[in-house]
Amino acid sequence: MRQVPVSKEQPHGLSYSLTLHGEGGMRLVGFDNAHPIRAKTGPAGKRSMIRDHKHRLKTVRPYEYHDAETLLADFWEQVDNILKEKGTLP
Repeated sequence: MRQVPVSKEQPHGLSYSLTLHGEGGMRLVGFDNAHPIRAKTGPAGKRSMIRDHKHRLKTVRPYEYHDAETLLADFWEQVDNILKEKGTLP
């Protein structure tokens, strides 16, 4: 996470990428605002200006950014959830 000038693409003044990768480098969990995501799925799906999003395995969904503290809490909650699902945590 780093501070950047406030812009249309990064209205929070932050550029962030938080990720957890598993064996073989597969991303298990990620929260970032590095690129816009599709607003719709399928061939008619268009890229929107939604940049805040989360990755969970192969799924990407919009993420509603509130503040850095909430972002970190949400990231660690998802890390715990996926590690429990994988049997790494009790």
